[in-house]
Order: sequence, then C-alpha cells, then structure tokens
Amino acid sequence: MKMHWPERQSSLTGNDFYHQAFTMKWAARDSFAVKEILAGNVPDFLKKFSTIYVSITDSATGKQINATYYVAPDYLSIGTNDNWARVNITPLAAQKIADSFHCFLPTRKMVDDIYRAAKVKLEPVPMYAFRDSTPTMWHHHLIVEGQRKGRKGLIAGIQKDVVISGKITRDPKPDRVAIYGWHKLDGKPIQPLYTGHIYWWVDYSQGIRLVYRKIKVNLPGRQAGGKWMDYIDVLKDPMLKRLLCDEEVCDFYRYQY
Repeated sequence: MKMHWPERQSSLTGNDFYHQAFTMKWAARDSFAVKEILAGNVPDFLKKFSTIYVSITDSATGKQINATYYVAPDYLSIGTNDNWARVNITPLAAQKIADSFHCFLPTRKMVDDIYRAAKVKLEPVPMYAFRDSTPTMWHHHLIVEGQRKGRKGLIAGIQKDVVISGKITRDPKPDRVAIYGWHKLDGKPIQPLYTGHIYWWVDYSQGIRLVYRKIKVNLPGRQAGGKWMDYIDVLKDPMLKRLLCDEEVCDFYRYQY
C-alpha cells in the first residue's frame, strides 16, 4: 500500500540530521525530527507499507476470521533516498506523526506478527554506553546498515518497538512509555512488555513503526472483500481485538501529547 505523505519540503539528509542534532537533548531532538518528517523528509521506500495477514477463530462458531493491516517496512527515518537515517523519538512525538499520517503504533502481538512476516531479520546489537545520546543513536543506525548490506524488504529484529498497551493505564506511575520486542534470530524478544520508563526516556534501541489505522476485516458470511475498520473499533470489539492484541485488556489506543 502506497501511503500519502506531504510533498518534500526539506532536503536535509540523514547525515545532516545527526550532525545538527549531536548535542541535542530529547525535547529539542523530538521537535527537530517532527519538523522534518511533517515536511515530508523521509526516504521513498518508507512510504510503501507492507502487508500483514492475521487470523483468529471465532470460539462461538468455530469459523476463521481473517484481517489485513499495513505497516511501514522499516522504523521511522529521516532523509533522502540516497542518504537517510533511523531516528529515535518519544511516544508523544511519534503519536503526533502517526496522527498526521492516519497511522497508529503497534501492540505487542502486532510486533510479533510483523517479526514473523519480515523478509530481513537481523541479530540485535546491544550498546551499553551513553545509550540515550544522539551520537549513540547515529552509531547504532550505521551498525544496522552494515548488517543489512543493502537487502530490501520488511525488516525486523533491529529495534525495540514503542507500543500501545493496557499496562500503561494500569501502571501506578504516570506518564509511562511501553516498549517491547527486539527479537533475536530464534524469534525470542530481548525486551518483554515493559512500562518502567517515563515517556521522555529515549535511547538508541527504541524504534517507531507506523501502522495504517484502517484494518481490513473478513467476517464469515459478511461483506465480500472485507470490511475496513478503524483500529480503535477493532480493539474495542470483544472478539475482534484478538486480531491485534494478546493482552487481557486492550484499552489504551494512543499517547496523549
């Protein structure tokens, strides 16, 4: 699916972004990244979303319910087709971008499903010093590109995902961010679902994967070709929510900025 993005109004490259952001703390880096992305400054490959197929069985009828949703082939990036870089931002900045492009952030189950569907799976590369510094983010992007070796297609295993989760509203501490994933080559995630960080904590390992907010759901005996549903309506449905969420409670839909 080709997503609609604003016409490019900036020619800032990935190198340029990190050179200018090297000394920035999280708030300034967030503002800089949002400005560039909303100005259409993303590589073209990121605009063509990949298809994910999921299914569940209706326990009442025993019939299968299928759904299709569309995800960015890589984590949020800034720059030109020839010179781009992945960027790490807070969930508030990510939500602002997602809202602007009719997208949302994935759940834990979706991260697992995306990993299984990925064409390019890479071994995670943990880093241990200055984890939240901009230079470390840039360094990690370059390491991933060295691993990727130009291979194209839906990629996974290179970042933890910022996710939506019912754990956020049930955490006794306010203003949390939920993270999950960073799958190893055996399919097991390094990071379990976690809400221990305050929302403004961002390090090199936290990526933003955009998901188109309309889900095509195929209900047995219903509309041929499937019914387009907003992801919130899917998550609110007692049965259909299992297409997207494997938590007991799936009632956190977006971060508030």
